[in-house]
Amino acid sequence: MKLTDLLALAGALPLVSAVPSWLPVNRRQAGPTITVDLSKTYQTIDGFGCSFAFQRANLITNMSDKIKQRELLDLLFNTTSGAGLSIIRNGIGSSPDSSSDHMNTFAPKDPGGPTATPNYTWDGKDSGQLWLSKEAYDAYGVRQIYGDAWSAPGYMKTNGNEVNGGTLCGVSGTNCRSGDWRQAYADYLVQYVKYYAEAGVPVTRIGFLNEPEFTTSYASMNSNGAQAADFIKILYATIEAANLTSQVGIGCCESEGWGNQVNMVNAIKSANAEGMLAMVTSHTYTGGPSGPMNTRTSHLPFHSFAPTSRSNSPSVPVWLSEQCDLQGQWTSAWYQGGGAGEGLTWANNIYNALVNSNVSGYLYWEGVQWPSPNTNEKMIRVDQQSPYNYEVSKRLWAFANWSRFVRPGALRVASSGGTGVKSAAFKNVDGSIAVVVISTGGSASSVSIKVTGANATAATGWVTDTTHNCAAINVTVADGTISGSVAARSITTFHIPAPPAPLAAKSEVSRRGWRFV
Repeated sequence: MKLTDLLALAGALPLVSAVPSWLPVNRRQAGPTITVDLSKTYQTIDGFGCSFAFQRANLITNMSDKIKQRELLDLLFNTTSGAGLSIIRNGIGSSPDSSSDHMNTFAPKDPGGPTATPNYTWDGKDSGQLWLSKEAYDAYGVRQIYGDAWSAPGYMKTNGNEVNGGTLCGVSGTNCRSGDWRQAYADYLVQYVKYYAEAGVPVTRIGFLNEPEFTTSYASMNSNGAQAADFIKILYATIEAANLTSQVGIGCCESEGWGNQVNMVNAIKSANAEGMLAMVTSHTYTGGPSGPMNTRTSHLPFHSFAPTSRSNSPSVPVWLSEQCDLQGQWTSAWYQGGGAGEGLTWANNIYNALVNSNVSGYLYWEGVQWPSPNTNEKMIRVDQQSPYNYEVSKRLWAFANWSRFVRPGALRVASSGGTGVKSAAFKNVDGSIAVVVISTGGSASSVSIKVTGANATAATGWVTDTTHNCAAINVTVADGTISGSVAARSITTFHIPAPPAPLAAKSEVSRRGWRFV
């Protein structure tokens, strides 16, 4: 979503220490223990991320200053010094040109009908997204690459244009003189996956809609739930025929708001197509969640969706795949009263999505963007010309306290207790534990954390607030209990290392882990 349309609508790990935490004792209030229960589990986490659509990737890809280019990549993807993002959402182009911020298609010309041989012309750049995705994949280990189309190429649609809505020819309720373009569009999306594979970047998720209830002057395509289900069946069969079902899953439907996505899911269920989805995706511009989405639930790792059309098929994870503050003027502040663009607001937004709505993936809109418009739709504001000055918002550091420590495949587990704070806990695939604690008021708190079923022997703590950016704090561990401080109006993540290796393979480093009891 773009601003104009919304307006139209309305360091180093610290050693465990007996030294008190960095906050003065007289500014902390003691609270009951936070208890983490590994036996009570919820959703699997796919990760956290952002988009680089509409040529935003080119800000980094085309940057001549390679030092600043690496600084920006580190800020976004580095798991020790940056946000550690683990999902990229790229835009699959539909525009016949690259003017302004258009995303160009690799099939710009109508081949003469839906069954004619397509005229694919791949430029190897994909609006700068391919290079950026490969860097994220190779240098930072990002494994969730999501390609999402805002629209099919215009000649495949009822209005003959990539903009101003229109519907894919061939889905229910359409009658196009040019014919049924469903299979051609499915082939187009699968070819996108193949182009990325040739460059060594596996695309893991593919989407074919964006805000399908919204007609606008940039790339857009309308669809209801029944029409989406109609195409999902074609797309899934095409992915299956290409032997890509073990790599690529389908996402749908990127609704502008949660309410419309609920309606679309119901229609997809009625058409017996829900099991063909790898994820359900929604935005929050016209309304966010008030509870979990109406999909099947289970605890599957991010790479194991094994979609089928059977009623006993695996769960469909839910992603909040795009949200931001489009209305507020740019701010890099952590807290100035609770504004929509402030860092603490986004720390809480992520908490609410994961804990109250069982969301598995959480993505901000743009990772980087030029200064105009001067809004909070990006996490980093970057000048387009040398010397490429940039400013990092605290929104990025709010993400860091989640994404650096809650890694793809983590399982959310129960946490309770604490005074003046709220918490969420996760067990990572490697066995490490992340406990994210957010202050609920203006006072700092001393917290203790106890993990039932395990005996912690080491831990680290990391805080983001007005003066810290995911910075290390001192914690103590005694008799399996972790103790540390949560600053006023902050987010603090406590990380407990993975259990030690089997005795024969133990190293001196692994002996500092924690053991199951």
